[in-house]
Amino acid sequence: MPEMPPVSRRSLLGGLAAGGALTALGGAAQAQGAAEPARERGQTTMIGTPFEPHRTVRVGVIGLGNRGMGMLSGWAAVPGCVVTAVCDVRADRATRAADRLVALGKPRPAEVTSFQRLVDRDDVDFVYIATPWEFHYTQGKAALVAGKHVGVELPIATETAQLWDLVNTSEITRKHLLLMENCSYGRNELAMLKMAHQGRFGEITNGHGGYLHDLRSLLFSDTYYTDAWRRKWHTRSVASLYPMHGLAPIAACMDINRGDRMTTLRATATAPRGLADYRERHIPKSHPSWNETYVNGDLITCLIGTEHGRIIRAEHDVSSPRPYSRINSLAGTRGIVEDYPARVYLEPEHGNHAWQDFRPYRDTHDHWLWKKIGDDAANNGGHGGMDYVLQWRIVQQMRAGLVPDIDVYDSAAWCAAIPLSAVSLRAGGRPVGVPDFTRGLWSRPRAGLDSQPSEMPPV
Repeated sequence: MPEMPPVSRRSLLGGLAAGGALTALGGAAQAQGAAEPARERGQTTMIGTPFEPHRTVRVGVIGLGNRGMGMLSGWAAVPGCVVTAVCDVRADRATRAADRLVALGKPRPAEVTSFQRLVDRDDVDFVYIATPWEFHYTQGKAALVAGKHVGVELPIATETAQLWDLVNTSEITRKHLLLMENCSYGRNELAMLKMAHQGRFGEITNGHGGYLHDLRSLLFSDTYYTDAWRRKWHTRSVASLYPMHGLAPIAACMDINRGDRMTTLRATATAPRGLADYRERHIPKSHPSWNETYVNGDLITCLIGTEHGRIIRAEHDVSSPRPYSRINSLAGTRGIVEDYPARVYLEPEHGNHAWQDFRPYRDTHDHWLWKKIGDDAANNGGHGGMDYVLQWRIVQQMRAGLVPDIDVYDSAAWCAAIPLSAVSLRAGGRPVGVPDFTRGLWSRPRAGLDSQPSEMPPV
């Protein structure tokens, strides 16, 4: 790699204020979603770049609401990982997080209220960000600039320009930024991935993923989402706000950025009725939500085309009464799998148009991570254990000096559905181009979530 010119901290931080709500989308530059900004001199790809080995991975946690606090026990349980600092603008949350770690028999972390102070610490190797969406870009970039690897809860950013800036900043700083996409590590999702790569579904032609989760009671709760931040996104944006849980596993099965790539996205939206109807029936007139107007459609559907002619249908709906589902469906010339409930239909062994139970196929194609740490995941992780599998794998890769399964290019591609859906909807559902964040390297096959077995280094 050619020697990089010195890059000033000030120049890297220059774009931190560029973020904003999706209401800023819609200009000509955003509509030209496939435009590729130029690299700086000496800037090179992070594809294939391993973590530098760490004897111990020191984690700093930013954001100690429901998600951040819920992930603490997982970080504490992973061998060779220690939480050295916790941060929240509410000091009492940082104190509660520190108390919890001490109760687990771990060293007491530093307690800070400024994210910049946390990322600047010299006892942090990996920054985990679990704040509201509007802060992810700024905090993620600050962590990179401070020389830290960083994992960001969904999404890493909400605007196309921000996504490109995170890609460029990762390449300049030579530090990894990855989306904490825990569903990519779900047991069914990883078994489906192995089956796809082994050709069990034949030639893959299409997939369907979603985030269909009735959040109405939580969105109107006065305590669950601090300052109602998540509900307020429905007052300012018409976009697919959170499609990654369903989209990412399907993209992995199709080798997106590893032999195929997303090229176009078109979006549709139903009318915004669900939240207003729920408020009418359940929320007292004195509640501050009655000053809000909900504009985001209840069901946002994105149709994403790929270079090789595949179609991904990604859906988002948190405003309607329905059982939880990520859909998680993959289809090809010789079979199909669907989740919720998990079922499969394969040729030649199945017939009579009858679904079969997926469990025997999952057990046969179980990913090595679930074989290795599935019991630990059940005892230490939320969401059926997938949280812990994600945390364990990140720490293992950092300690062993491995290439991450999920990189900044995957993270940007998956999150691009948010701003691109807004552009498409504003244009009446017309297709928009999906940026190639790899800058042409998408066609090269390489390892990802379907990784080879490896060991956690001894503590």
